[in-house]
Amino acid sequence: MARLFGTDGVRGVANRDLTVSLTLNLAQAAAKVLGETARNEGRRPIAIIGRDPRISGEYLASAVAAGLASSGVDVFDAGVVPTPATAFLTADFSADFGVMISASHNPAPDNGIKFFAAGGHKLADDIEDQIEAAMQSELLAPIGGAVGRVQRFADAEDRYLVHLLGAIPNSLEGLKVVIDCAHGAASAISPQAFADAGAKVIVIGNDPDGLNINSGYGSTHMSALQSAVLENDADMGFAHDGDADRCLAVDHTGAIVDGDQLMAILALSAKANGTLARNTLVATVMSNLGLRIAMEDAGITMLETKVGDRYVLEQIREGGYTLGGEQSGHIIFSRYATTGDGILTALMIAAESKATGKKLSELAAQMKIYPQVLINVRGVDLSRVDSDAGLQEVVREAEAELGNTGRVLLRASGTEPLIRVMVEAADEGTAHSWADRIARVVEKNLGL
Repeated sequence: MARLFGTDGVRGVANRDLTVSLTLNLAQAAAKVLGETARNEGRRPIAIIGRDPRISGEYLASAVAAGLASSGVDVFDAGVVPTPATAFLTADFSADFGVMISASHNPAPDNGIKFFAAGGHKLADDIEDQIEAAMQSELLAPIGGAVGRVQRFADAEDRYLVHLLGAIPNSLEGLKVVIDCAHGAASAISPQAFADAGAKVIVIGNDPDGLNINSGYGSTHMSALQSAVLENDADMGFAHDGDADRCLAVDHTGAIVDGDQLMAILALSAKANGTLARNTLVATVMSNLGLRIAMEDAGITMLETKVGDRYVLEQIREGGYTLGGEQSGHIIFSRYATTGDGILTALMIAAESKATGKKLSELAAQMKIYPQVLINVRGVDLSRVDSDAGLQEVVREAEAELGNTGRVLLRASGTEPLIRVMVEAADEGTAHSWADRIARVVEKNLGL
């Protein structure tokens, strides 16, 4: 039987894969596992629930609340808030755990459920396994006054907004900024945060109707933001995804600034002001070679993890680091957040531009982007990607030619039955040439 939890909670098409009965059972099992410490201490567990505005979240939130309350957990429903807000509120309210209902950047028919442990941290694999096992066990069924209560978390947004504003180091007065909210969970709070910080704000993608989340707007559809920045002669623009745990940017010329460039800006700034713990940035193996070179040139250590913000988070926590993230725009500031926070990222980038007097284009130019070609090869034996002699020989040949000006990355996808071939080089033609050649060897040698 396949594992229920994926790399970021439990996801699927709402009402087909992610049914009400599954959601209810999952919540009851989570109450049993995540509420155990509170029960052992003789108190009633407390949980925070947040969701993005997709239509299925309305009834899935009710199912989660029912499963938790029927298991003796007091529930505080924060309503529509970003994923990082749910994580923050879990810690700020000293809740025993939190639940976020969202499918992030996926389209409206999808949804997902992720849990945060006490303190707002994502769950370790073994805790997820315990919850999954508990779904098959006898669940809690208190009666009378022992059942939980469900109430609205009335000041959830205000608490999170105050937290965001307290994190940024300086005013944004004088900046004109476009915010693309992806018709998602950031639609109210991101524009408010920027306005309260002093910026002049133009907002797009901020009219969620439950069905339009991530549709034509947001960090997976950057053209709307590019156009809005140019049309409004803005200094910069920021795009969130549906649950606002990621952020990509656009400079005043309409050029996209990706997550690697944002990390470079933030790492260099943190080193300069003495807040980059252990002089280290944590990123994934998919980050651009240009980020590694920029960090090396600045005397900053860059640690690599597997793809997935949870692995970046694990490395940050284990090493006591303060900054890390992914090319996709999941950026983690461990001094202020326990997960990627797209609104905080945008505020920090804008604050750096204001403090230095430099345009975002100038800040982004601190890192050179190397051409990166990615080819997905399907219908192959994933287990042999690291052991096939012919494939390893062509990879060694590519690496010898590329030297310090490029790299090759082969990996089996963790979410799809395919092998990813990624090649970076100093020029686009070389990257394409080697990626195509290696992909052909993968197909020939590993084909099923």
